[in-house]
Amino acid sequence: MYDIPTPLIAGGLLIAMLIATWVGYRIGFRRQNIETEQTRAQSTAVQGSLLGLLALLLGFTFSLALSRHDARSGSVVAEANAIGTAWLRLEFLEGAAKTQAKVGLLKYTRLRVEAGEVSADQYRKRDAFTASAEETFANVWSIAAANARDPGGPAAVSLTNALNDMIDALASRNAALDRHVPEIVLIMLFVTFILSGAMLGFSSGVNGTKPATPVYLMLTLIVLLVFLIVDLDRPRRGIIAVDRTPMADLLASFKAPVQ
Repeated sequence: MYDIPTPLIAGGLLIAMLIATWVGYRIGFRRQNIETEQTRAQSTAVQGSLLGLLALLLGFTFSLALSRHDARSGSVVAEANAIGTAWLRLEFLEGAAKTQAKVGLLKYTRLRVEAGEVSADQYRKRDAFTASAEETFANVWSIAAANARDPGGPAAVSLTNALNDMIDALASRNAALDRHVPEIVLIMLFVTFILSGAMLGFSSGVNGTKPATPVYLMLTLIVLLVFLIVDLDRPRRGIIAVDRTPMADLLASFKAPVQ
């Protein structure tokens, strides 16, 4: 489902709910003469239960999508901070080693910024950027390991920790990017919406009235909420995008070392 555009999902759900409402209305309209007050009351109770379940699922799913969006935003800031710290601690190196390490880290940061612009459904392109960044990091690490002053001393340990934090931040950000609302939850949500639409139509048909305007307004509002949930769950594809400004600002703040 992640590869399907969000507007298409929302539009398909709206059409499915409208069809379910119409089918439910036609069935209810045909059965209105054989329904009793007891069965009408039962239908109303089931309708209320479905709407309650719908509200519960909506709240749960929205909370899930929002928490993942916040985690992705936090991972961008964490990675920018880790890279910035590593850049400062490369000052513990001397001469050509420091220059080479900073050139490598500058390239690494640029790769990470460019990777952030790639749509998350372009898996191969994203993986290629990640592989290039990891290769560049390995070069920076080897330079730092071979040229750190006083190996085992406080300065070397501080630099090593900064580089470790940097690669951990890369893994954490990639993991956050791949963490989505489980599809089974979304499918359950959509099924509940469609059944609720059918139940609303059935209740209207049983009572001999067509679904009123508030019913269609509620269906539209539900679809808008679904669009919001799915869009939150797609950090690089929809309207609501993760703010990547910290990484861009970090890259802009770096000055290329004189070789």
